[in-house]
Amino acid sequence: MPASNGLLSLAPGRSAIRHLSAATATSNDLGDGPMVVVPPEQLHRPSDAHETAVGIEMAKYRLAKLSSTDGITTPGTPPETTVSDSYAFAFDIDGVLIRGGKPIPEAIEAMKVLNGQNEFGIKIPYIFVTNGGGKTEKERCIDLSRQLEMEISPGQFICGHTPMKEMATKYKTVLVVGGEGEKCRHVAEGYGFRDVVTPGDIIKDNKHTTPFRKLTDEETTNSRVRNFGEQEINAIFVFADSREWAGDQQIILDLLMSKHGRLGTRSETSDEGPPIYFSHNDIVWSTSHDLTRLGMGALHTHGINKPPETVYFVGDTPESDIRGTNEYNDSAVSENIWYSILVRTGVFREGTKPTFMPKATVDNVLEAVKHGIHREMVKAERKKALDHAMKSAIEGVEEVGK
Repeated sequence: MPASNGLLSLAPGRSAIRHLSAATATSNDLGDGPMVVVPPEQLHRPSDAHETAVGIEMAKYRLAKLSSTDGITTPGTPPETTVSDSYAFAFDIDGVLIRGGKPIPEAIEAMKVLNGQNEFGIKIPYIFVTNGGGKTEKERCIDLSRQLEMEISPGQFICGHTPMKEMATKYKTVLVVGGEGEKCRHVAEGYGFRDVVTPGDIIKDNKHTTPFRKLTDEETTNSRVRNFGEQEINAIFVFADSREWAGDQQIILDLLMSKHGRLGTRSETSDEGPPIYFSHNDIVWSTSHDLTRLGMGALHTHGINKPPETVYFVGDTPESDIRGTNEYNDSAVSENIWYSILVRTGVFREGTKPTFMPKATVDNVLEAVKHGIHREMVKAERKKALDHAMKSAIEGVEEVGK
C-alpha cells in the first residue's frame, strides 16, 4: 500500500527505485537516489510510460557511477517489448506539451505513441528540456507528471541550469540571479555550490546599490547578512528569468566592471570582473496569454544512455529551439544527428517565416512524433533493401567464382 507521504513500499526483490505519487509528493519527499513520479492510479498498475521513465532514470545513475552495492539494480526490458536504440525524441515543454499549465490536447496522445501504442509496437526513448524556472529537475518532474498524468523520472529532465552543477567545485562564492524568492539559491546549493549569494543579500548589505528597488519584508528576512566590501564574488550564474531585471542588471554590471568581483571597486581594464553564465538565451516563451511573453534562455541537451543515431528535437521557438538544435547538429561536438521540428502550438505563428528554418514544421507534437517515426521507418526499409541487394550481389559473385 502507498504510504501517507506518497511513497510506494517496494516489494522484496524489486529495483530500489522510489515511486512517488504525483498527487501528494512534495519537495520534502524528493531526497536522493533514483525515483519515478507516478499518477496515483498507476502506483500499483504501471502504464506503458513506466519502462522508459525507469530505464532513463537508472541510466542517469549508472553514468553517475553509482555501484550496485548501493542496492540499485537495472530493471530488465520485458521480452515482448521492442525499444528503439537508433533514435530518440527531446521535447521543449512550454508551447509543445503544456500551455498555461494544462496539456496541449495532442500531447497525451503523443506520449502514448512513444510508449508503444503505435502500429509498429515499439517504444521510443524521450527526454524533456526546459528552462527550469528556478526549480530542480525533481520538482519539474512532479509538475509534469501531474499535468500529463503519466510516470516521469528526474533522469528524463534537463533544465536550463542543469549543466551548471558541473561548475559547483570550480568557484567558491557565486552570485545566483533569477527565479522567485530563494528558489534559485536552494537549487544552486543542491548542486553543491559552497557559498551562494543573491541580489537580495547585496541590497540588504547596501541599499544604495539599487536605489529604485526596495526589498519586501519577506526578502529582507530571507536575505543573508554579510559585508560585501570584503567579499570577492568569483562567478555570476543567471539560473532563471529575473523578477527584478533593473536592479539585478545593475548588480551584474557593477560586478562585471569590478576588480576581481569586489563590489565598490572598478577595474581599470574592464576585464577583471568575474565570468557570467546564462542558463538559457531564449527571448520568448509561450504562455496561456495570447501575446508572447519576454524571457531569456538557451538550449542544453544530451543523448540518452548510448547516444542514438538521430535525436528529434521538438520545439515551438525558431530563435532558440530550432536555432539551438541546428547549430548543435552542425557543431564538432555532436556525435549524432539532431533533427529540428517546429510545432505551431506555441510561439511560432503561421504566415511568418522563421529566422532559423527547421527540418520540418507540423501542427502539433503528435504530428511531430508521427513524422519522426515515419522517417525512421523509411530509412529502415531503405537499409533493408540495400542490405538485401548487397547480399545478393555477393552471393552472385561467389557463384560465378565456383
